[in-house]
This record gives sequence, structure tokens and C-alpha cells, in this order.
Amino acid sequence: MRHTFLCAILLAATCPTLPAQWKVVDAGIPRLPNGKPDLSAPMPRRANGKPDLTGIWMPEPPKVRDATVGLKPDEVSMTPWAQKVFDERKTGEVSATDPDANCLPQGVPKINSAPEPFKIFQEPNEVVILYEAFGQFRQLFMDGRKPIQDANPQWYGYSLAKWDGDTLVVESSGFNGKAWLDQLGRPSTEALHVIERFHRKDYGHMDITSTIEDPGAYTKPWTYVQPVTLLVDTELTEQVCNENNRDIPHLKGK
Repeated sequence: MRHTFLCAILLAATCPTLPAQWKVVDAGIPRLPNGKPDLSAPMPRRANGKPDLTGIWMPEPPKVRDATVGLKPDEVSMTPWAQKVFDERKTGEVSATDPDANCLPQGVPKINSAPEPFKIFQEPNEVVILYEAFGQFRQLFMDGRKPIQDANPQWYGYSLAKWDGDTLVVESSGFNGKAWLDQLGRPSTEALHVIERFHRKDYGHMDITSTIEDPGAYTKPWTYVQPVTLLVDTELTEQVCNENNRDIPHLKGK
């Protein structure tokens, strides 16, 4: 295991990610004369002309602690209930109730900002994302299916995707309302609807723009961008959160 994910919770996501166990050489990666990957090379495309998002990606910098970094104060407007919950959580007095601290799923879109890599597999009718953080996964369906009505609530909801030009647009709903949207404690409800836009800018850089719509917690939609960088010559490794979770006894509010 690279390191305990709780390190990022308690230290504002400043803990470094250690190298993976695997050391490989990715064939076909554009290289500079010194052998390093050319992350500014043109974006790869599939046979159908669509961008190829395949690869291992790392949030840089990870916005897991505060999703609103860089936003204006009035861009995120909470309902009175949500504001009360958030004010309590951000003090740290209930930090032991953070789902992350209990090795529970981070939810969407927070999982894209965790300080751990994730791997995208792209197929014609489905995109699968494997997250090293807690060994989680998501399925983004592109086969034209309709949203599930009265879905069984889930941490990551149900995700449908489609292309908008060179941007993969993912709409997710059917959440359980238990996830914090960041480590400061911005809440969510079962009414949460998230739109993620995956836009690969060149070979090694991609932006994930997430729009949060949740009338139970926010008076209007709000959006933030999580930059991610391609990792090469490596692979994901196993991370079992509960195997080394020593933080709960030291957190407040349990």
C-alpha cells in the first residue's frame, strides 16, 4: 500500500504519494530526447476520431480538502440546513464522522480529487475507472440506456456518459446523500446530480470540470475544475484502507 489515505485527511492532502510497486516502461509513449515522457505531445485519438482518455491519471493539485479553492465566495451558496452542517464539520469537532476517516467511499466528484491515481479504461459503450484510493471503481455507461428511476441509492450513484465534441460528459444521480463533497465537510443529499466533463488537453494533461446540482444542500449549481496529469511507466497498486487505519481513535466526534 502506498500510504494510509487518512494522512491526506489530517494533513490537508500534503502527504506525498510514494512510488507504486510496479516499474514498467510504457510502449508507445511519446518521449523527449532525454527519455522522459513528452506530456505536451498531441492528444491521442481512437479509430473513431474521439479522444483516447485511457491511462493512469493523478490529481495535481488534489482539491480533496477544499473543492472551492479559487472560487468566489458567492459561487457556492448553501441552504440553511447545509450551512449549519458545514459550519459544524469544518471546525474539526466531528472529524471522526468523515466517511473517508472510516474507509467509506469518497463519492462523486470528490473521488476524482483524492491524492491517489486512477486508471481509465475506454470501450465503445462503457468507460470504467479504477481508483487506487480504497480500491474503488465506477462504470460510465455510453450505450444509450436511460437513467434509473427510483434507483437504490449508492455512494457513487449511476453514471451515463456521452461525447460532446472532444469532451466526455458524464451525468450521475441516484446518490445516497452520505458523501462529503470535500474534507471540510460540504454536504450532499439524495437529490445530488453531478455533471463531469473530462477534457484531455494534450497527451499528459486533462481537466475534469464538475458541476454540482443539489437543491437539498445548495441554492444554485456550482462548478470547480480538477486538473489531472498522466502517470507513465507505473501501475496501480493495492490500497486497503482498513488495514492500516490508525486515525479514528485520535479524531474528534466519535
